[in-house]
Amino acid sequence: MAVTIGAGARVGALQALLPLDPLENRILACHALGITRIGLITQSERLLSAPEAAALADLVERRMRGEPIAYIVGRREFYGLDFAVSEAVLIPRPDTELLVDLALERLPVQGRMLDMGTGSGAIAVAVAHTRPDAGITALDVSAAALEVARANACAHRAAVRFVHSDWFAGVEGESFDLIVSNPPYIADGDVHLAQGDLRFEPVGALTDHADGLSALRTIVAGAPRHLPPRGWLLMEHGYDQADQVRALLAGAGYTEVQSWRDLAGIERVSGGRAAGQGQGSAA
Repeated sequence: MAVTIGAGARVGALQALLPLDPLENRILACHALGITRIGLITQSERLLSAPEAAALADLVERRMRGEPIAYIVGRREFYGLDFAVSEAVLIPRPDTELLVDLALERLPVQGRMLDMGTGSGAIAVAVAHTRPDAGITALDVSAAALEVARANACAHRAAVRFVHSDWFAGVEGESFDLIVSNPPYIADGDVHLAQGDLRFEPVGALTDHADGLSALRTIVAGAPRHLPPRGWLLMEHGYDQADQVRALLAGAGYTEVQSWRDLAGIERVSGGRAAGQGQGSAA
């Protein structure tokens, strides 16, 4: 659908002229005009130039085609921080802040944490920003994602070591007090992959192209080699996967296996403590 915004339109009239909901109208107007929300008010009588009107119309059309706001403006807030995002990474979501909270509660003073499949770096950077005493390592198989993550760490002056790695391959021989991950967990062929924002996000970060549990199995199986006895493994997963993930953890010998609910009351994160260094029995 073509959107026409005429040059000479007043900034204060944009909410009435634009076809999206008020919040999205405001975000796109601020982005196109390079002004803040306050600027929309203080500059309400200013008239749009032809380039500004064309730029704003293009942004609105992209949104009407379903492109996520975060990709259009290149930003998303997460854990109180502003993160750059691109189509190389998943858009950080509020649900994942639960994983950060749980990690911060379990990371010892000057402890070491590994974030697996870091994407935009949201989890690793949020933890490192909150806990500068900790040693944070983040890995991803996507070089493009790591570029985004490094930029976010730099922007927030967060000390994070980034590793280009297919799961544990790049950290062999290393040990961490805590391992966290938000891995691909949507099953291949799931209808959600063709809906909403997911249509635009990197498919390899969403689905394992299998049953939705293969990445979780890899992490559960490999983590004990990199954890001290009673070190924590925490993983985000799908809304209906908690029972299966707890079973994976219990079957691999983890102790204190449990799940935690997000703000919507959904069991969103499951985890447990390693029974022993590389062992499946209690230490």
